[in-house]
Amino acid sequence: MAQRYGGKFSPDGKSTDSTTAPGAYRDAKRTRAGGRVNLLFLTPLPLIWKAFTSDPVTMAQYLGALGLMILAAWLTREGLLAQESYEARKIARRPALPRKMIGSVLTGLGLGLAGFTGFGLVEAGIFAVLGTVLHGLAFGLDPLTDKGMEGIDTFQTDRVARAVEEAEKHLAAMTDAMKRAGDRDAAARLDRFQTAARDLFRTVEEDPRDLTAARKFMSVYLMGARDATVKFADIYGRSRDAQAKTDYMALLDDLEQNFAARTEKMLLDDRSDLNIEIEVLRDRLKREGIRAE
Repeated sequence: MAQRYGGKFSPDGKSTDSTTAPGAYRDAKRTRAGGRVNLLFLTPLPLIWKAFTSDPVTMAQYLGALGLMILAAWLTREGLLAQESYEARKIARRPALPRKMIGSVLTGLGLGLAGFTGFGLVEAGIFAVLGTVLHGLAFGLDPLTDKGMEGIDTFQTDRVARAVEEAEKHLAAMTDAMKRAGDRDAAARLDRFQTAARDLFRTVEEDPRDLTAARKFMSVYLMGARDATVKFADIYGRSRDAQAKTDYMALLDDLEQNFAARTEKMLLDDRSDLNIEIEVLRDRLKREGIRAE
């Protein structure tokens, strides 16, 4: 979405003091699914020229190699995105499919097939081994173990994962709808609300027992916010109604405050549970004649 440049000293500009509210990019990191992965999609393209200047059998082999390497690039990108999601959470399961490792194997197979077609069996083996090893060294292995899952009820974590997935769909729908409004301030305000919502998601993921208290926020309230965003985008995109924008921004203010308050309450409840456990342990030590410092 194209946006007009504006800042503190621009005409009709507003102060952009970062201390007024947390931004949508707080704790954000640059994605690793960028230039190197895009290069993987470009590298096998010369095989198209080789294919369509060869006989039918050779053409099929080159196109097969091209397909394997494009599939390897796609799996690598998805594997990097899955790893970033894994690393962003304190509690996470390993990816169900080791996409990067499969990508390494497919890269080797693609290069091996291209080498066999153009040179011979020995060269094909060399290309296959080098392609697999170099891909693995460049992009690493997939996470192979669960993280922070010791003592965690897997049934509860599955429930939380499903709830967070549905909540993220609501946030994605809000972002898509906001593009139709074409308003920079409203889009930035929505980003800040989504940051508060994701803080709530992370808190629930770290303690699945909080899901019951947070379920209304992650389903009913977010669904209502999604519907309000869609209606605002439709109205504001057509008429640029200033009152509609004011009402929508006020709604986001209320939602953000309520989400932040619920997150804070869940953290305080967790601290209370810890204090109770500490007191129970101290009482038990006293009964057994052990003095706790």
